[in-house]
Amino acid sequence: MRSTLRTGTTGEARSFVEEYVAAATAAGHARYLALFDDNAVVRDEGRTHRGLTEVRRWRDQVPPVEYDVREVTGTAAACRVVAEVSGDFPGSPVTLRFAFERDARGRITRLEITP
Repeated sequence: MRSTLRTGTTGEARSFVEEYVAAATAAGHARYLALFDDNAVVRDEGRTHRGLTEVRRWRDQVPPVEYDVREVTGTAAACRVVAEVSGDFPGSPVTLRFAFERDARGRITRLEITP
């Protein structure tokens, strides 16, 4: 994973993004889903997934991908990431923007993925 940190980005934000990418590319989904709050909201490809059950169903449909993190901004509680994502899907690779919000326990409460 390559990443570029801008001024104002904390090491905690970078550590969280590294953890997210490792979990997202790991076999199985347990590690990935453990990053989310039970009431998390994920918005991706124009659809909104509410709660861990819907997030699990959404994640089950995501093909295996690789992330090349280009930029991380913000803090551990609210950060934005720009990454090139590649895998076995139409249009690969694509540049995507991830906006994360996390609670006091560090769990993701909101994730929005946009082109």
